[in-house]
Amino acid sequence: MTSAHDRLIEPISTYYGLLRRVHEFRRPATYLEIGVHEGHSLAFAQPGTRIVGVDPFPNVADPPPDCTIVAATSDAFFADPIALHGRPVDLAFIDGLHLWEQALRDFANVEAVSRPDSVILIHDCNPIDEITSSRDRTTVIWSGDVWKTIVAVRRHRSDLTVHTVAVEPTGMAIITGLDPTNTVLLDRFDDIVTEIGRLEYADLVATNHEDPHNLVAPDWALVRDLLDS
Repeated sequence: MTSAHDRLIEPISTYYGLLRRVHEFRRPATYLEIGVHEGHSLAFAQPGTRIVGVDPFPNVADPPPDCTIVAATSDAFFADPIALHGRPVDLAFIDGLHLWEQALRDFANVEAVSRPDSVILIHDCNPIDEITSSRDRTTVIWSGDVWKTIVAVRRHRSDLTVHTVAVEPTGMAIITGLDPTNTVLLDRFDDIVTEIGRLEYADLVATNHEDPHNLVAPDWALVRDLLDS
């Protein structure tokens, strides 16, 4: 339940703000981040959290305490996730290649090493427009076509609870109700890629009235209730 105090807190405006608040609320024992770049978001982890960051070309000058940076692709990492030391992931943040099929595979692989009550966050799921959501980067702000990942998850894993918070600049998905034993996304991966890969930005715009991403407002009271579910 959300307290009166929480309902007085200002709305969340950015994905960094949302990520920070999720860390403060969940205080995960183990946090996994896919796509760390310079490591700025790693700093949101709270004291006592074991951090693992994965990036093929990390540029983290000052990692936080109890942090291991794995210089590898996410696929290579999940082939042998030794840096987790057998610990399940309590909170994960996927912000890698900005290509939807990779984000989908990352999600499936993260879920397999998580707990049923863990939370997985995926960045860039609420695109601004067609040009910033293309597969090739030509703009400063670029979400890629990660929005298709959420369409795929909602179509093929109806058992999951999926919401996309409309934080700036390009949204953040929150996925709960995990089932680490479910292999549907990986088992059907090629067929899903063929199906969802046909979608274009125009298809997203045309179906906005159906709310394919289950959008919620960037308000902490609402988000906290999602994390409590």
